[in-house]
Amino acid sequence: MDRLFIEAKPVIQQLKNAGYEAYYVGGAVRDYLLKREIHDIDIATSATPLEIKSVFPTTVDVGIEHGTILVIYEKKGYEITTFRAETKYIDFRRPEDVMFIRSLKEDLQRRDFTINAMAMDEEGNIIDPFNGQEDIKKKCIKTVGSPTERFGEDALRLMRAVRFVSQLGFKLDMGTEEALIEQAPLLQYIAIERILMEMEKLLTGKYVKQALKIARKTQLHEYWPAIFKQDHVIDQIVEMPIEELDNRHLWLLALYLGKTEEPQKQFKKWKMPMKEIKKLLRALTFLNWRMNSKWTNVQLYRAGKEIAVMVEKLVQVLQYEKPQSIEAIIDKKFAEFPITDRSHLAITGTDILEWTEQTPGPWVSQLLNQLEEEILNKNLPNEREMIRRWVKGWENQSRDKCSKH
Repeated sequence: MDRLFIEAKPVIQQLKNAGYEAYYVGGAVRDYLLKREIHDIDIATSATPLEIKSVFPTTVDVGIEHGTILVIYEKKGYEITTFRAETKYIDFRRPEDVMFIRSLKEDLQRRDFTINAMAMDEEGNIIDPFNGQEDIKKKCIKTVGSPTERFGEDALRLMRAVRFVSQLGFKLDMGTEEALIEQAPLLQYIAIERILMEMEKLLTGKYVKQALKIARKTQLHEYWPAIFKQDHVIDQIVEMPIEELDNRHLWLLALYLGKTEEPQKQFKKWKMPMKEIKKLLRALTFLNWRMNSKWTNVQLYRAGKEIAVMVEKLVQVLQYEKPQSIEAIIDKKFAEFPITDRSHLAITGTDILEWTEQTPGPWVSQLLNQLEEEILNKNLPNEREMIRRWVKGWENQSRDKCSKH
């Protein structure tokens, strides 16, 4: 049994000693059966939230209204949720009401897919009322009960179905796939932030090509906010050697193939963090340049190592070549540079202002850019006195130009 299950075993035993049922549930059980790495443990119990709190001395009410209590045991946190049933869903995303129950089977029945609707006791015995183990053997993603009902309850499950294809390499059950096609328009009722979370997981999956093909086939992609929404973008990506790319590479690749005139708006439609948007837009600028040019010392310096590596991988993929490891090559290039950041200059903008006795303005940054280029091209050593002479020479040239005009 996995170490995390063993560590959580006393928590389950404590609940059972108090007279309640308790089991490991959800993704941890699925991943245990698939021999995949387990990141966290979820526990379900017949105890109500107040009963859970009475069993353990240290708890946090992280979602008590939904039956979830965070229990601190041996300095580790465990989310324990009361068995529950959910009434009619509203807005295609959340139940109108939650009822606490004492039945494990009824609790598992409300879950999305059979592979996620299993439980395991502290001895490793599997409780599987909906044949999740059989679907794991068949490598099949199938909803618990009617797929139309499950997707209608929470339309984010449409994304989760495709995400699990990407992560596990499973196929969709025929009825589940048919319902996905029928219910795809419901995705428009789901908050973009929730869709983005699933999309990020989808793009990091080992079987991302398979997932994108299903999204295209079921037309689910038409209800994504932007970027992967275009048919031709997905059609091109799934033909490329993208296996070595991560989610940021794929966002950038899709944006490049989409040839949009307003790339920032495309990312904003996904409500991505502005810091990430800025990084990807900067990378797009260098990718557009690199597709028609070869790296120079100056352009590599301007891009920085991280973006240069990202861009170079995508250039190879766009040429339908499997991306080779180019980190070492770019690292070597940067190691040969006299400077790899403006902070490495032997002088600052303040020095320039003192030497020229001019007022501050954009010209200082422009001059620093020129200075960096001279040093990178090895026309000027990165030495304070030599730079001072170069600045004075630039100043004299500027005055001569002004006097001629």
